[in-house]
Amino acid sequence: MNNRTFQTLEFNDILEKVSEYALTNQAKQTIRELHPIRDRKQLERWREEVSEAAAILNVSGNIPIHTLQDVSLMIDQGNKGLYIRPQQFASLLSFLDHCTKLKRFMNDKEIIAPTIHLYASSIADLSALEQEIISTIRHGQVDDHASKELVKIRKQIATKEDRRKERLEALSKKYRTYMQESHPVMKNGRYTLPIKRENRSKLKGSIVDQSASGATVFIEPEQMNQVQEEIQLLKMSEEQEVEQILYRLTAEVLNQEHAIHIAIETMHHYDLLFAKAKYSRSIQGRAPIFSEGFTIDLKEARHPLLGEAAVPLSIRMGESEQALLITGPNTGGKTVTLKTVGLLSLMAQSGVPIPANEGSELPIFQHILVDIGDGQSINENLSTFSSRLVNLIRILREANDHSLLLLDEIGSGTDPREGMGLATAILNQLAEKGSTILATTHYGEMKEYADRKSGFINGAMEFDVETLKPTYQLHLGSSGKSQAFGIAHKLGLHPKILQHAYGISYNEEKDFVLDDRLLAEEDYRRQVARNRYGRKKVVAKAEKGSPKFKMGDNVKIPSEEELGIIYTGPDSRGNYRVQVKGEKRTYNHKRLTLYIPAEELYPEDYDFDIIFKSKEYRKLNKQLDKKHVEGQTLEDEE
Repeated sequence: MNNRTFQTLEFNDILEKVSEYALTNQAKQTIRELHPIRDRKQLERWREEVSEAAAILNVSGNIPIHTLQDVSLMIDQGNKGLYIRPQQFASLLSFLDHCTKLKRFMNDKEIIAPTIHLYASSIADLSALEQEIISTIRHGQVDDHASKELVKIRKQIATKEDRRKERLEALSKKYRTYMQESHPVMKNGRYTLPIKRENRSKLKGSIVDQSASGATVFIEPEQMNQVQEEIQLLKMSEEQEVEQILYRLTAEVLNQEHAIHIAIETMHHYDLLFAKAKYSRSIQGRAPIFSEGFTIDLKEARHPLLGEAAVPLSIRMGESEQALLITGPNTGGKTVTLKTVGLLSLMAQSGVPIPANEGSELPIFQHILVDIGDGQSINENLSTFSSRLVNLIRILREANDHSLLLLDEIGSGTDPREGMGLATAILNQLAEKGSTILATTHYGEMKEYADRKSGFINGAMEFDVETLKPTYQLHLGSSGKSQAFGIAHKLGLHPKILQHAYGISYNEEKDFVLDDRLLAEEDYRRQVARNRYGRKKVVAKAEKGSPKFKMGDNVKIPSEEELGIIYTGPDSRGNYRVQVKGEKRTYNHKRLTLYIPAEELYPEDYDFDIIFKSKEYRKLNKQLDKKHVEGQTLEDEE
């Protein structure tokens, strides 16, 4: 597998979507780095795990997964000789709580998840560590009762601070007349009295700060120095004791490092599984069966990035079918078919369920090599054809009998005859290597090549000529045409021109039923154009006593809002046989009006059998005109 394959088939986009369902950053990153593997046992294990995870999601949507990165950083921090800070212990405590909840959550999932419910049992009982943290850390701080020494120190600090407060209040009352404000002020972490500048000499002490105007100086009274120093020394003792407690608690965590790492890995693995299972539910995915050989059997498969717009694809290539050659119109879904097969193969070999029906089967490939898109290289000054040929040469070197090759419009971009020759020769060589091949082409000769070549089958993308739109449905065993003749016929090109063109293209005859309305409207526009330039206008009115209509006249049937072509008539009652949309019907002359006379539509010697008779009738008629054929009779067609 290579980055070109991943980018062309948009595999990385799929991984990004799967990662969005993960809860931890580690699992997100692991998913983004997934790649296809060939280990059948591992693939079967992934299939079983994700299926069980999906079963759990069906009964419970909330999985107790906790962030993992902070816990890993704490362990690394401790191993570097640093203690874990009190605020960090809160995150570790939350992680340990989630471990307990995860074990409890999986405890009753044995029936629906017999394999993955056991993974939780690998998480050790860390309740003792959890209780140690709870008794030591409270509200993001080391608790007073974390040690006897800490209790003693903090009581002494509280006593000294009460004494300091009493002294300050007493001094405030004594020097109130000299103060700018009536209460002490904290400046730079020290308690001061705000004394008016002119009264500075009335109070002994250290100036800590002054007001912006300079009218007030903030003095720490000399009487406070001793108690302040005592409090500072106690604070230093408190800090040292807190550090000792945190180092001791960090050591307790490091003693459980192995168990914590196992818990982290277990939670990480659960996060991966449930992310895949959640994505699988979003695309109605299922894990495929991995064939022992090279059978591809996708049932109602859908391209996962197309969402609701995806048209289901069913494709089966058995062990005897090595290559599929797909034909069909542009924008008909040929390239999407290649990409769907390739992308689902990458997903399946990466343990990601695919959007396909139950029972779908895929081989395990060593390589998936693609040649899709123009691949034009401006930097290397290569044309589209040259660039794609370079890529095909690379594929020829790398391909083997465990390769899936996806080749879009092979041989295109050059002279059709030379391109067809190159495409055929390259396919021959790749077939000799034993590769599984899906290729698309427009070359008609290659359809015949696939019919003759052992192990090759044709497939065609369906096109609805009535709506002039592709259906994106793949039909195996048939070769599609470009639909140019069907589209031209639908748009109103004259049948005679179409028959001539078809004979040139395929060296055989084909009938095209006249679309009366479209043809008549087009010819009517021509008639109007001729009249504008002063040419003689045809008088449609019939002479008295002569038939009202003749063969080939284009007539309107007002009651049905249809157009038709006169075939025969009139009979004794004035009825005509009229061909409407390929069907012959009977109408009275009073129900018909002339739209365009036959002489405006057809040359004088035009053979109307082309319009009114079948191909088989005309062939037999020609044979009988030349000689008598024993046992053959010609019955007139209605």
